[in-house]
Amino acid sequence: MIPASLRRLTRDGWLLFATRFIRLFAYGSVSVVLVFYLVGAGLSEPRIGTLLALTLAGDTLVSLYLTTRADRLGRGRVLIAGALLMAAAGIAFASTSRFWLLLIAGTIGVISPSGNEVGPFLSVEQAALSSVIPDRVRTEVFAWYTLAGSVATAMGALAAGAATSVLQQSGAMARADSYRTIVIVYAALGVLLAALFSRLSSAAEPETRGERPPVHSTFANLSGLGRSKDVVLKLSALFALDAFAGGFVIQSFAAYWFYLRFGVDPGTLGVIFFWANILAGISALLASTLAARFGLIRTMVATHLPSNILLILVPLMPTLPLAIGVLLARFSISQMDVPTRQSYLMAVVSPEERSAAAGITGVARTIGAAVSPLFVGVMFARPSWINVPFFIAGTLKIVYDVLLYRAFVGIRPPEEEQRA
Repeated sequence: MIPASLRRLTRDGWLLFATRFIRLFAYGSVSVVLVFYLVGAGLSEPRIGTLLALTLAGDTLVSLYLTTRADRLGRGRVLIAGALLMAAAGIAFASTSRFWLLLIAGTIGVISPSGNEVGPFLSVEQAALSSVIPDRVRTEVFAWYTLAGSVATAMGALAAGAATSVLQQSGAMARADSYRTIVIVYAALGVLLAALFSRLSSAAEPETRGERPPVHSTFANLSGLGRSKDVVLKLSALFALDAFAGGFVIQSFAAYWFYLRFGVDPGTLGVIFFWANILAGISALLASTLAARFGLIRTMVATHLPSNILLILVPLMPTLPLAIGVLLARFSISQMDVPTRQSYLMAVVSPEERSAAAGITGVARTIGAAVSPLFVGVMFARPSWINVPFFIAGTLKIVYDVLLYRAFVGIRPPEEEQRA
């Protein structure tokens, strides 16, 4: 049975759900094998950390340029451009093992080492979805949208782990070639996304598409923000802190940590992160119910804090089953803040500035996440330090929760003001 909120989706809404699923499937699949693939290509752990950090940094610049112009250039066009950059990055990574070529491809193209969203997609899709659904169902639709992505990431991780294990055990491919196959599939899915984005209608575009609002400052001209500037800048700073913390435990490095600590093979890692992402997606559905009762900001903080404590506990577990259990417990509540965060942002900014606002906050998150792998690569090169990233990530995320609550608990979205 289709939930009432999803029955309100138009053709464009369902299309955006489909592209979200395909994209996160691709991200999930490549994140499980990416570090293994790069190690097999001859790169050292510090070089891999540098590559992944600069890859995220490059995505930041691409996303900033595209998302701040999406509402004027056309959201569909920007999404197509992002999909083509995703395909180009996959082709390049599959074609060469030279560090400087991988660096160029990762910086200009779009590839996800974390299994999470990168590039302009999420920001523009959120704005497009907000244009085709009523405000009162926005949080619930975003929760299902988050679930779709989590399920897709889980299935991608499971598929990549299973496929590489089968190819290696059957003798059909060498280990490095089996990982390269996943990267090639990633590129192909980028091409498919470009074709699907070309089918979006004008309903997903802002009413002011093609118009340039009066320019009052250089910042407004470059950022696409006017009335929403202050709230977006504050949220961006906080989201950057959260993402910087999360960058210490991105899925690629978390998977590699299980390998270093417990000797877990990619096939088993695929199963672990399949269930982790399934639980994360299910947790997102509960967010809309809690937000309706307690408010978006309170829901974000109250669910995020315990997940961060569990993150700190993961490396303290003495056995693999206990480590997996704590990780899965953490994922079971870790995504409740995602649809609430996304919905809150769309609610407190002007409708014509939604793409720019989502883009700038998304870029802030990417910048934060881009710095962390530089440190993680160095830590993973020293066996005695491989647990430290979990401690840093959990502690910084707790600081983020406290600061977010203090700054925004008094700023309510319109639907909460109406209920008050």
